[in-house]
Amino acid sequence: YPHMTIYENMAFGLKLRKMPKAEIDERVRNASSILGLDSVLDSKPKQLSGGQRQRVALGRAIVRQPQVFLFDEPLSNLDAKLRVQMRTEISKLHQTLGTTMIYVTHDQVEAMTMGDRIVVMKGGHIQQIERPLHLYEHPANKFVAGFIGSPSMNFVPGLLTGSGDLRFDADVGAFSLPVASTDDGALAAYRGRRVDMGFRPEHLTVAPGEDTAPIEVDLDVVEPLGNEVFLYGRAGAHAVVARVAPVAVPLPGQRVTLHADLRRLHYFDAETELSLRAQPESVMAA
Repeated sequence: YPHMTIYENMAFGLKLRKMPKAEIDERVRNASSILGLDSVLDSKPKQLSGGQRQRVALGRAIVRQPQVFLFDEPLSNLDAKLRVQMRTEISKLHQTLGTTMIYVTHDQVEAMTMGDRIVVMKGGHIQQIERPLHLYEHPANKFVAGFIGSPSMNFVPGLLTGSGDLRFDADVGAFSLPVASTDDGALAAYRGRRVDMGFRPEHLTVAPGEDTAPIEVDLDVVEPLGNEVFLYGRAGAHAVVARVAPVAVPLPGQRVTLHADLRRLHYFDAETELSLRAQPESVMAA
């Protein structure tokens, strides 16, 4: 309410409930102390920054002492620096209050950094419920795999082949990779069938390593970010994004050999898009 002070804004809901003034004052000042608003309690909303206004909105909810908080994309209108700051503050607030918080967001970075457990939804249907790192390592389907991670996972269609050890042959002969022994058993029934293979940009390296296999990529764009470099290119007709260390950075137009970590590859049924890797215990859509 723009005509009220910050104190009055935070107290207004409690006044409507006809709570005693002493209890209202105690709740408002306790919430103000938690949120670092003591110095602006006598100010009007127009005198506050965007981040301070968000904290006032939190304070108005805190004073009611609810059993559950519902956040509906609360940071979407803030600039990038403020979003990072408010993410941290909301996380600290959760630790202080110990109250359940349901947080709705389209930003997977917010979901990964703030959530104790993430519910990934598509079209109103739950796709997977899991802890953030388990969701990253073990996506239940192609949608979840593409949503979690930035830049998002690379997907390449192809065929599982081999009379002995399994191999993944990408369409149009772009490349061929052996299947890691840990995935061989789960994928044996798909020999000769079409699958989509996925690999995250950070699981490609410029230098070969243990359990890696090469992929030839023609570079279109190189984005140096200081501590890392994004490489955008094509393996045959398939778009590939790599997130590599800033060592011997190649140039656009070059063909480079990137090395995929075979232990971090994901395979999905071409029709159902369900993951073909063994899943840990989790809650997934039926």
